Amino acid sequence: MMESFDSFWAIYSNLVLTLGTNSLLALSIYLTLSCGLLAMANAAFMGIGAYTAALLTMNAGVPFGVALAGGMAAPALVAFVIGKPTLRLSGVYLAMATLAFGEVVRIFVLNTEDITGGALGLNGIPQSTQWWHVLASVGLSLLVLWRLRVSKVGRAFEAIKLDETAAGLMGIDVNVHKMLAFVLGAALAGLAGALNAHLTFFIGPNEYGFDRGVEVLTMTILGGINGLMGPISGAVILTLLPELLRGLKDFRLVVNGLILVGIVLFLPRGLWDPAQLRRWFVWKLRRKAA
Repeated sequence: MMESFDSFWAIYSNLVLTLGTNSLLALSIYLTLSCGLLAMANAAFMGIGAYTAALLTMNAGVPFGVALAGGMAAPALVAFVIGKPTLRLSGVYLAMATLAFGEVVRIFVLNTEDITGGALGLNGIPQSTQWWHVLASVGLSLLVLWRLRVSKVGRAFEAIKLDETAAGLMGIDVNVHKMLAFVLGAALAGLAGALNAHLTFFIGPNEYGFDRGVEVLTMTILGGINGLMGPISGAVILTLLPELLRGLKDFRLVVNGLILVGIVLFLPRGLWDPAQLRRWFVWKLRRKAA
């Protein structure tokens, strides 16, 4: 039994740990969406966290825990700085502004070869990420977000998402809560980037561009933002689909896309919809009673 597990872990350990880091990314954008912010900067924040943690480990020789903390602090600080002007926007305008910020980060990395390695990226990052680092990060993140969701802050997020003007008239400081969601989301994305950088041995600027940003948003929308398990289920599905459909070769992306389109058409609130689950459970109980 142990031999089978060791063989499985040797082959699929990176995939399993990637499920965890992608879950953190999905939770990071869930935070901003829960406050009604369509921000697309999470891939860039992931890149900032990855490069910061990797440079701290490789050049400064700091312990892994300090590198993770730095990987969270750097994007959180950047989010606070850029949040002042960008969070005045909303909807598609905010999405465009944050996408532009992502391109600024990518170009900056490409043009700082002495520090970041430029287009060649960073090689030789210590593979310090262990399974329990990822598990603890996801578990603590879920605990914090659950407490936040049921707290006064979480209720303020929900009010802002439903009607920003009405929330302001009720005495909620809309700008402060938007900034809080944006900064916390950036810190979570940075943590995912720091863990991923010390898992894959190599990072490059193209890993944190437009495609990655859309992928992260798709994970969360696919799973649904009606509960914390929604983003995680979306992250798991989008991470596993390419592996499960590997046998289809060139048709893999086509089937992947058809599956996503089907889910969006028939489950517009995402896969994780507690209200729908409750209705299904009540229907099953009534059917059994009849």
